[in-house]
Amino acid sequence: MEHPENSDEYKGLAVNSGVVSPGSINPYLKGRKKRPTLSVQDYVDGIVKGNVTVLSQAVTLVESLKPEHQAIAQEVIEKCLPYSGNSVRIGISGVPGAGKSTSIDAFGLHVLKEGGKLAVLAIDPSSERTKGSILGDKTRMERLAVHPKAFIRPSPAAGSLGGVARKTRETIVLCEAAGFDKIFVETVGVGQSETAVHSMVDFFLLIQLAGTGDELQGIKRGIMEMADGIIINKADGDNAPKAEMAANSFRNALHLFPPSESGWTPQVLTYSGFYEYRIKEVWDMIWAYMDFVKKNGYFQYRRNEQAKYWMYESINETLKNGFYNNPEIASRLAEAERLVLGGEQTSFSAAQKLIDFYYSNLK
Repeated sequence: MEHPENSDEYKGLAVNSGVVSPGSINPYLKGRKKRPTLSVQDYVDGIVKGNVTVLSQAVTLVESLKPEHQAIAQEVIEKCLPYSGNSVRIGISGVPGAGKSTSIDAFGLHVLKEGGKLAVLAIDPSSERTKGSILGDKTRMERLAVHPKAFIRPSPAAGSLGGVARKTRETIVLCEAAGFDKIFVETVGVGQSETAVHSMVDFFLLIQLAGTGDELQGIKRGIMEMADGIIINKADGDNAPKAEMAANSFRNALHLFPPSESGWTPQVLTYSGFYEYRIKEVWDMIWAYMDFVKKNGYFQYRRNEQAKYWMYESINETLKNGFYNNPEIASRLAEAERLVLGGEQTSFSAAQKLIDFYYSNLK
């Protein structure tokens, strides 16, 4: 297009024609092949062969909320079941800042020296406001993240805790089918998530700190009763004596609790994840526990109880999803909310009417 400013009457003023606006599509993407769509058998074959890329894609299906993805994922899990169950599953918990990720990095390298493969399933905290997660666990497991025998998969904790835990449980099956004989499950922190993780692991390890105030504040009956072993982190330098004092406090507290169902007496050790001090002692404790529960039959008993527990949890999750995804219920929820907020109906009465309506209209 010719600019009028370039005519003779505007001598001394020149306007360039400009550059051609580039297209909206990146030319370098032309010819790029789309990722092939895998069948259920393709997923199973890839997983059993230890293909980490296929394993990652399968885990993404498990985490997906789309019904069509869930259907494929369940088929893959069913076919992978015969290849699973041959790992040591360890839950690792502790308050934020206790050094869980640093410790997992050190623990992982230690067990990989003995051979085998390690999968780390880290449940990452999600924002209640934005529902987003940083998923930055790999940045705190620098050496494991690049180890050829390690697989790290952070998952967002957004949504219901039961749903997240169920997906983690199913991911364990896929990882075991892929040949990972050691599974670490890192939890969000001390709270309700520990109960869910305890129901899917063989050994529950609680990481604590010393020198942060009253050590007894960390002794909560529920979490203590679940722990098969307690370790006091950062037992180095000037903090070493404080760590030993904290360990004694925990040992004394454990004597007040009834014996565990397994017959095992939880041990309390001090160590340093950063300096990798006494890492071997921690693992000797874990292997001693595994030998103990396998000899007395508790190992298989616990695995059976966990399988039964997750069957009922799956039923509960399916019923809940069926209720909320029902279009008739969705249309009545707003009216029920209005009645409750207006003081015209109690919360319990509104809930009962919705449930009664749901079951009366089931086909």
